[in-house]
Amino acid sequence: MAAVSLSVSTVKPLGDRVFVKVSASEEKTAGGLYLPDTAKEKPQVGEVVALGPGRRNDDGSRQELEIKVGDKVLYSKYAGTDIKLGTEEYVLLSEKDILAVVA
Repeated sequence: MAAVSLSVSTVKPLGDRVFVKVSASEEKTAGGLYLPDTAKEKPQVGEVVALGPGRRNDDGSRQELEIKVGDKVLYSKYAGTDIKLGTEEYVLLSEKDILAVVA
């Protein structure tokens, strides 16, 4: 999956898409060993920054999304499109790729 680099100030998702700010990956293991960049796994947790208006139903109405801006979510490992805005990393996902809301 290729990362997209953008130089814009706002991103407005369409349909049932969700724009998520990726949480920082772990720098060291539970045992205290520091991980090099090549050994770090892609994080699967992030904070919802923006939501699309929802998916259209057969009758033309919109189905509201189950999550809201500010929720911390767990998403599928290889889901979405990686986007870089400045130094921050984001991922644009479909709502179906979100597995859970975490506390």
